[in-house]
Amino acid sequence: MSESTAPTSAAPAPATDAPLLVVNGIEVIYNHVILVLKGVSLQVPRQSIVALLGGNGAGKTTTLRAISNLLRGERGEVTKGTIALEGEQIANLTPSDLVRRGVVQVMEGRHCFAHLSIEENLLTGAYTRTNAGEIAANLEKVYTYFPRLKTRRHSQAAYTSGGEQQMCAIGRALMSNPRMVLLDEPSMGLAPQIVEEVFNIVKDLNAREQVTFLLAEQNTSMALRYADYGYIMESGRIVMDGPATDLANNEDVKEFYLGMGGGERKSFKDVKSYKRRKRWLA
Repeated sequence: MSESTAPTSAAPAPATDAPLLVVNGIEVIYNHVILVLKGVSLQVPRQSIVALLGGNGAGKTTTLRAISNLLRGERGEVTKGTIALEGEQIANLTPSDLVRRGVVQVMEGRHCFAHLSIEENLLTGAYTRTNAGEIAANLEKVYTYFPRLKTRRHSQAAYTSGGEQQMCAIGRALMSNPRMVLLDEPSMGLAPQIVEEVFNIVKDLNAREQVTFLLAEQNTSMALRYADYGYIMESGRIVMDGPATDLANNEDVKEFYLGMGGGERKSFKDVKSYKRRKRWLA
């Protein structure tokens, strides 16, 4: 579209190359005492897949909940730093406000409504939509990406497999037409072939529907295969970041997260290895 025919608005549209999400130096405290995040900063470009990596307790889930404003339910709060969506500070928005702005979180552990059918679960994700035709179209889109859900659409969620429940949780998020999905531990408790199926669907949604993903994942190898960029967390801090291909080839990442250190297997007590790891945490 040429400049002469471009639509006008009261506020200028954000630059297309500006990140969709910018997290700048946030600290999170639980119960007014426990410091969990310590100056976390990251950016999520539009239409990208960004992986937030690290072991259990590194702070990945807390970071996602800080972005989606779900911390209050866990007695947590952001005490320092800023979180901006398209340049707008979102700290005071409710989770439902964020859904209306196109940001949806898929919680760790799937969290389907056990007593509802798969289709009823999916329809709960459309609570912000009012157009029946749009809801029906979104439901068919979900079934296109997750054909297994269409087969099981009348089954009670409690009696479906873990993989089907994970697909249902992602599909429910898609019912709101999100721009960005915060996906927490999508591989947890799933068989390897189901994990690969889920990640392939995430990649397809990113490519075909331009959905941006920020995913927290312990399965570093799988996440780096599908992500564009990655951040590695330890003890509430970002200790390393870079393009996914660079991280996958980094010797530290190979040793500490992929179990691929060269030569003889190293003990954690190995001096060089230990010093290198301590450098991350300094």
